[in-house]
Amino acid sequence: MAIFDIIKKFVSPSASKTTEQENFATTQMPSFKIKVIEFSDNVEGNSGEIIARQLSSKEGIEVSYFDEPFNKSFLNLESRTLFDLIDKGQTILDKTRSDVLIWGYREGNRIRLNFQTPSQYEDEELAFVSLMDSLYIPARPETGNYPDALINLIYGGVLSAINASSAQTKIYKRYLLKKNIDCLSKDNSAKSLSIEYMPYVMNFLGIIYLSYSFDKSDGRDFKIVKSLFDTALKHQDLISSPIHLGCIYNHLGQLYDCATRYLAKNPAAYFKGAIEYYRLSQKYLSKYTYPYDYGYISYKLSKLFFSYWRQKEDIQALRDAVFQLREAEKIYTYALFPEFWAEIQGQLGYLLSLLGNFTQSESIAELAVSCYKNRQKVITERRDPILWADCSENIGDIYYRIGKNKSDKEALEEALEHFHDALYIFENAQQSERIKKLTVDIAKTNQSLNQI
Repeated sequence: MAIFDIIKKFVSPSASKTTEQENFATTQMPSFKIKVIEFSDNVEGNSGEIIARQLSSKEGIEVSYFDEPFNKSFLNLESRTLFDLIDKGQTILDKTRSDVLIWGYREGNRIRLNFQTPSQYEDEELAFVSLMDSLYIPARPETGNYPDALINLIYGGVLSAINASSAQTKIYKRYLLKKNIDCLSKDNSAKSLSIEYMPYVMNFLGIIYLSYSFDKSDGRDFKIVKSLFDTALKHQDLISSPIHLGCIYNHLGQLYDCATRYLAKNPAAYFKGAIEYYRLSQKYLSKYTYPYDYGYISYKLSKLFFSYWRQKEDIQALRDAVFQLREAEKIYTYALFPEFWAEIQGQLGYLLSLLGNFTQSESIAELAVSCYKNRQKVITERRDPILWADCSENIGDIYYRIGKNKSDKEALEEALEHFHDALYIFENAQQSERIKKLTVDIAKTNQSLNQI
């Protein structure tokens, strides 16, 4: 069976028709900027230019070719050159203000494509594509162009990689993905593509469909996406590097992760599946070789364990959530990722405060305070006063609990100081409900002080 025929087993053309009310024909919509970097090839060729030209006709994207010379030896995806790849890509993204970079690297008679976006390894939760996700294509098209189905697959990969931050761009991205899936389900132009490309094609078909359907509470969509990734795994003997296998397991984890939030049936099974696949992925994308993927998976695992704790009140799940977030913290440091580090610190502060409260551990509570104070190093009073005040209020709550439980005068005085810091901000912002709560907290704290 031809590779692109396989998707027809899962997606019928009628299932992907644009029946939604999102009619963009007469509306001025955003155009996502895509930059195709001149491919790293060992012979004279122009496959990168061909792809750029063919993609330029696709809806919703503005494609250009970047052929400024620079050393591309870091494109081998070895762990020792990974930081060079990310840094160079980020420099080009900043310089060109692009939404997606397409890298191409020659391996034998194939070109490996990878997709890089701004803030790819931070808490965007807007795309499922990793920089390690690789799509292999023939190094040279048999004719002057690549088959339409292959270009549509690359186009779908580009759309899936886009970090659509606003409501408008999210809707538009989904609309384009829906049309892309419809095209892929109808096109037979890549029938001659060799079986060696199967796992990579199926991985990206899974990513494309997951990117379109991830927030739909539809069990059929779950089965379709899982079937695509399962088909990729059935051909894992054709996979050239364990990195690629790790990426497929990661996407299966993402699929089950989404199911825990949007599918009510068998929630425990979805939690178990997400955790198992994420952990399996980390065996191939390990902490010491591919740290950013490992760290982000740890971040996602922390959220899963926390959600599980909220449902089951299993204290071990809360401990596991803290452990996984600590793993992410080791990789997303203040020096390299200040914004994401601050987000992690805020979440750690919350988890540790809960754990400290349940275990009645003052030392854990103090760790929570340290995390909230760490967040305030980035989320300063001048830069974002409301978030800064949130941290101060949370610190005050922790010190109040310590002071009340231990009859500790110093802890209660610390609580008062932080409550007043937060109150000042909320008064200036005229947030009446927050002011009422803090006024009550301050009164309770003063009462506890008077009783010591």
